[in-house]
Amino acid sequence: MTDPETSRHVEVRDDDDRTAAVAEVTTAEGPDGTVRTSMHAKSEHVRPGDRAALVDEVMGLPEVQASNRMEAAVPLGDAESVERLRERTADAVLRAAGATTLLDAILPPHGGQQAVEPPAGDSPVGD
Repeated sequence: MTDPETSRHVEVRDDDDRTAAVAEVTTAEGPDGTVRTSMHAKSEHVRPGDRAALVDEVMGLPEVQASNRMEAAVPLGDAESVERLRERTADAVLRAAGATTLLDAILPPHGGQQAVEPPAGDSPVGD
């Protein structure tokens, strides 16, 4: 019999090749099911962008892209991860649980590859 849950460990490394942030990702119920992830930085002094990069790595996993829903746990106060999760999901609902922020959301098709607007002044030239 096949294991109905698949688990994966994801890491983002810093310039010195040390682990900066980690995630444990579990998918259940086969394709179109729910993905559960727990994310955290290995230190309080992680470079800006590392937490967002971790979210992007998780969202890029084929099993995440094949799922419909996400349940994520991140440390309370980790605004960078929460903001990136909200950018990459739909209908996100957040709630605090002790020292953790829990996010329940819908995963858009294609792993949440929503259009990102260019910064002001970088717009393509029109007709």
